[in-house]
Amino acid sequence: MIISKTPFRVSFFGGGTDYHTWYQEHGGQVLSTTIDHYCYLNCRLLPPFFTHNSRVVWSKIEEVIENGEIAHPVINAVLKLLNIDLGVEVHHQGDLPARSGIGSSSTFTVGFLNSMYNVFGYSPSKKQLADEAIYIERQHLKESVGIQDQIAAAYGGFNHIKINTDGSYNVIPVDLSEERKEELNSNLLLFFTGVSRFSSEIASKKIDSIPNKYQELSTMSQMVDEGMKILNSNTDLEQFGKLLHESWILKRSLSESVSTIFIDEIYETAMKHGATGGKILGAGGGGFILFYVKPEFQANVMKALKNLLYIPFGFDKDGAQVIFNHHHKYKRSELIRQMNLNVNLNNINDLLLETARG
Repeated sequence: MIISKTPFRVSFFGGGTDYHTWYQEHGGQVLSTTIDHYCYLNCRLLPPFFTHNSRVVWSKIEEVIENGEIAHPVINAVLKLLNIDLGVEVHHQGDLPARSGIGSSSTFTVGFLNSMYNVFGYSPSKKQLADEAIYIERQHLKESVGIQDQIAAAYGGFNHIKINTDGSYNVIPVDLSEERKEELNSNLLLFFTGVSRFSSEIASKKIDSIPNKYQELSTMSQMVDEGMKILNSNTDLEQFGKLLHESWILKRSLSESVSTIFIDEIYETAMKHGATGGKILGAGGGGFILFYVKPEFQANVMKALKNLLYIPFGFDKDGAQVIFNHHHKYKRSELIRQMNLNVNLNNINDLLLETARG
């Protein structure tokens, strides 16, 4: 049995530049952090004593004879990719709701890949987890997604992610003192709007608009550098909040689907009561909204937004982990043989190169 723990992420600057239609021409970069809220997956090989071969528990309970019958798209795709036809049992629990802008879909994909590899006694690298999650979401599931969420969930931490035109990337940890991180964390307030949405649909509209949004996306990319300069200097961190506000104005201009009247009202209310800046997380349209608020104004903002759910959070630094690992009595070599793992690892390298090229 394996229990994996994979973090959700908060992206500050550069979102949109991680779509292949942008980075293939211009490169991309994102400044983001993972947070101490997680997706937990409990996975094991299911003993052959039941009328079903596999059992999956998520927002529904599935009991199937063939793994190809599993309705959960990510679980189905991963089992197919890794050539697993043995019976499995999977239980999912998440600290935060799906379809809410904190990278939950990619967090699940990274976490399930990590879990299934470890079930068979293999520990993948963080890069492998990120690359294969990108491949699954873009090629198997045909989702309109960028690549920052998969990278953030796999690596964890507060990072500057630089994306090259060939789809390769560098994950550069932001080297801040604990005091500077704590100061930033203490000025951030996270709220749930109560609205869930399918980010792929919103992202698809943003992708379509990219050829006409060169200036906006170029500026959003430059904001990553500006944000880094603020964090790595003695500059008052309120400038970070002001930069968030500028970034939100640009993000709203990418597509009419990014914001709604409801979200605009929330944002205006927070700003009126002392917020310096903020942004909707993820593709937009709902989910979580983040604000930079100086401590002396936080009570006012929280009172004004009392109808929203406030979510305290800290920064995560570990990324995708396995926190419990107990193997079945079968020898690992036999399990790996059944899984045909080595063949899959060789085949998938070619697929990942194809995916990176878009």
